[in-house]
Amino acid sequence: MITLKLRHWRTVGVAATTLGLAACGGGETGADTGEGGEGEAGEPAPIGENGGATPATSTATPTAPDAGESGESGALAAYAGLTGDQLKAMRIQHLRGYIMAAAQVVADRGTNSGDPMEAAILVQQGLIEVYNSAPDQFADLDMTAIREAAAGTTFTRAQMMQRLRAAQENLTHAIGPLRFDDAQLVVRMIDLSTGLYQQALATGTADQTEYRHAMGAALAAQQALLLRENDLRRANLGAYSRATGELNRFVALFPSYNAPATPATYQQVLVQGSRVRLALSPYL
Repeated sequence: MITLKLRHWRTVGVAATTLGLAACGGGETGADTGEGGEGEAGEPAPIGENGGATPATSTATPTAPDAGESGESGALAAYAGLTGDQLKAMRIQHLRGYIMAAAQVVADRGTNSGDPMEAAILVQQGLIEVYNSAPDQFADLDMTAIREAAAGTTFTRAQMMQRLRAAQENLTHAIGPLRFDDAQLVVRMIDLSTGLYQQALATGTADQTEYRHAMGAALAAQQALLLRENDLRRANLGAYSRATGELNRFVALFPSYNAPATPATYQQVLVQGSRVRLALSPYL
């Protein structure tokens, strides 16, 4: 299991920056000034009707992230049984979680926060843990802004936020044409967030890196619920309203991008995730 801790990532930041720039063809190094701004919230999702399926073994087109690359057992459970557009949508939202977590870091205006380097590290982790395991699944995604954000360890806050916003727009564009079950995507992302949160608390003390990954998955689940809001509301307005409320409460269990002194327990996260699933059950 890969545990890419923040302290380790700081030591490899320069090397990762070089790789990132090379990958995007020597993209910008932060000379432009971009506009500053606040990051947007994201969303989560758990396992649906195929939740009990056994993860497929790695092939040329894997149905789950390679265990050595993703580093989280929760990811394997959340991806179990997914194929086709549903799998692609899951990968896109998983990667989006890292982008949204990075945006939270940059948007925070507290003391000693909003560090673009920490945001770049999160994007680097997303590339390694999600993109690198199945780059063919992202064929329709413009990776330029994401790679620039990953390489932007010396960016200003405005420059980093500009790349993160562009990355989210590109992710939305890539997922738009896909045909997938919206509620299933939310449920799977909740399961992913819950699995990552369990990993974050595995040692008894919150691991800040895994905590941020879990928070990003929660934000990406929230965003997934908004993907086709009109269709879901039209199908069942009451269920959509209940799901929105429960999902907001799930995200509220992550009050900041750093784990608080007394974080929510794994049981609290697990129970609230179950409430989201129950609210979405009319769609599943």
